[in-house]
Amino acid sequence: MKLFLASGNAHKAAELQALALAGGLDVEIVSARAVGGMPEVVEDTGTFVGNARKKALALRTKLPTAAWALADDSGLCVDALGGAPGVESAYYAGPQGDAAANLQKLVTVLRDVPDERRVAHFVCVLLLRGPDGAEMIFEGRCVGRLQHEPRGGTGFGYDPLFVPAGQTLSFSELGEAVKNGLSHRARAWALLADWVRAGATVR
Repeated sequence: MKLFLASGNAHKAAELQALALAGGLDVEIVSARAVGGMPEVVEDTGTFVGNARKKALALRTKLPTAAWALADDSGLCVDALGGAPGVESAYYAGPQGDAAANLQKLVTVLRDVPDERRVAHFVCVLLLRGPDGAEMIFEGRCVGRLQHEPRGGTGFGYDPLFVPAGQTLSFSELGEAVKNGLSHRARAWALLADWVRAGATVR
């Protein structure tokens, strides 16, 4: 079973493939690069679902009729910032999409926010778009808190700052194996996997 990922982000492709393997699911995550690259998409809908849908629809134009596109839209929502950066997580520090700059901006913005107000959650929407307009949406969330400074050398994005509920280490310190059992993307993937196991007709 192949799912064509509507993203040029190698980290996302690797993480989703690892989740499939860990769950014993016979799914191959195929990068958009295999079909000539991901078309440019302006993520301007204001919602995770809307942005994911735009990406899936863009990739579908390059796929065989019976193929399914898998799109991911995710972000970090900080309570003290009214839910920001949210859907703008990838471009928080500007349109260049610089992950290190995004992380540093968040550290700076939250500099004076006390520990008790540093609650945040990651959101991940996985959207499958297939033949005849068929669509399935799966959403996962991971609640936690934000440290004052990044810690850890693995992961990407805001991982070095985010400590999931019940843990004392950041996503970056926990490592991929542990993260993949806790993350917002893992929880969304678990719902997708349940759907596939229940007899979905994805090819």
